[in-house]
Amino acid sequence: MNFKILDKKNKQEVVTLFTETFSSSEGEGEGRIIGNLVSKLSTNINNKEIIAVGAYKNESIIGAIFFTRLSFNEPISVYMLAPVAVSTKHQGMGIGQALINYGLNELKKRSVNIAVTYGDPSFYSKVGFKSLSEQVIQAPLKISMPEGWLGQSLTGKPIPIIKERPICVEEFNDPALW
Repeated sequence: MNFKILDKKNKQEVVTLFTETFSSSEGEGEGRIIGNLVSKLSTNINNKEIIAVGAYKNESIIGAIFFTRLSFNEPISVYMLAPVAVSTKHQGMGIGQALINYGLNELKKRSVNIAVTYGDPSFYSKVGFKSLSEQVIQAPLKISMPEGWLGQSLTGKPIPIIKERPICVEEFNDPALW
């Protein structure tokens, strides 16, 4: 398995991966919603505000993740990890964790301070994410499950309290996703 930073040329394979994976696990409706989100993200990959990483086996994509910048007035670099997909037949093999760790190391190389995500605490705790109070860093929009708001410092220093609500990339600026 190898990892690579993706660009706009990878759009179709990434959209197919996410649509099929989420349709299989969450139903066709969720597959369409996530597939549409990933289509928008893939169209606007710029390796700065939107970063995508893929996992490949024998030249075929088997997993992918996105990191998107959260903007604050304060001089701090925060990225959100979402969404994540590993093809159904490759799940349970540690590929998702390896892919996330690769992506987090890429963010560290780019001097990112903090990574956040909104998801299953039992899964993301395996790659270093911990529960994150919105008293410390708010989600960009109102979240329906506060226990799923997670974060980790990429600098080894504690996560500082940031009083303002961040601005997310346009693709995530939809209350239905939160």
